[in-house]
Amino acid sequence: MPKYGEIVLNKCIGLKNNENLLIVTDSGLKNIAEIFLKEAKKITNDVKLVEIPIPNVHGTEPSNEIAKEMLSYDAEILITTKSLSHTNVRINACKKGARIVTMPGITKEILERAIDIDYNKLMKVHEKLGNIIDEGKEVKITTELGTNLTFSIEGRKSFGRDSGLFTKKGSFGNLPTGEIFVAPVEGTANGTCIVDASFAGIGKLKSPIKVYVKDGSAIKFKGKGVKNLEKLLDSAGKQARNIAEFGIGTNEKANIMGNILEDEKVIGTCHIALGNNIGFGGKIRVELHLDGIIKNPTILIDKNKIIDEGKFLF
Repeated sequence: MPKYGEIVLNKCIGLKNNENLLIVTDSGLKNIAEIFLKEAKKITNDVKLVEIPIPNVHGTEPSNEIAKEMLSYDAEILITTKSLSHTNVRINACKKGARIVTMPGITKEILERAIDIDYNKLMKVHEKLGNIIDEGKEVKITTELGTNLTFSIEGRKSFGRDSGLFTKKGSFGNLPTGEIFVAPVEGTANGTCIVDASFAGIGKLKSPIKVYVKDGSAIKFKGKGVKNLEKLLDSAGKQARNIAEFGIGTNEKANIMGNILEDEKVIGTCHIALGNNIGFGGKIRVELHLDGIIKNPTILIDKNKIIDEGKFLF
C-alpha cells in the first residue's frame, strides 16, 4: 500500500472491516480512485466505485442517482476533477452519518507530498486559530501588494478543527488537510483583494488579480485571466460573486502548484472564496465555489494581529 493510502484509509477515515465505502470519481482521476479502491478492499469487502461526468465548474450537483447512492455508506471518498465539497449531495450524505473525504483535482504528487504530516501538531494549531475566529467579530486582511479587505465574522463558527481526522459520524473535510476557514457574514465585506498565488478556474498566477469588493460581493476584477473567471461567475448567477469564505493555510508540506486543493493549505497564505457557503455556516446556495490564494497576508481579528506577513504570532 502506498503510504498515503494507508494514512487516508486508516488514520484519516478510520475505515473498519465491517463498514462500507463509496468512491466517487470521474474519467480525469479514475486512475487514482482505483488505487484507493484496491487498497480499501484489503480492509473491507464492501467497497463500490462509481464514475460521474466532469462538470464545468466546482460545486456542480451530480445526478439524483448519485445523490441517492451517497446516502447509504459509512464512509466516502470523492476523488473528482471538480469539487463536490460544497454540494447538497455531500451535505445530505453527512447528515445521514457518512464520513466524507473530498479530494478534488488530486494528483499522486500532492498525495505523496502533503498527506504524511503531524496531524496531532496540526490539531493544536487549528484549535488556537479556531478559538480566535469563533470569538472574533471583524477581520482585516492587508498585504504589501495592496490587499485591504474587511468583513464581519460575528456569530459565525470556524471549520477545519477535525484537522484531517474524519473518524466521527457525519464528519467531513478535504485532503490534504491544512486550513481553518469561516463564512464571512453576507453583505459585510468591503475593500480590495490582491490574489497573487492562484485562483480556481485559472490556476497558478503569473501576475496578480485585483478583486474589488463592495457590500459582500466581488463587483470588478482586474488582471490576466479575469474574463474566463467572470464568465464562470456570470454562468452561475449574481450570488456567485458572494464573498463566501475566508481561510488560513496551515500545512507545512504544501506548496503553491496551481492546484487549489493544495494551494489553499500552504502555510503563510490565506484565501478568499466566491460563491457557495451553505455547507459551512453561510446562507448562499449556488453551484459554484472559487478560491483565490493570497501570499504573505497580515491578518487582524478585532484589531489583534494574529498573522504578520504570513508569520503566525501565537
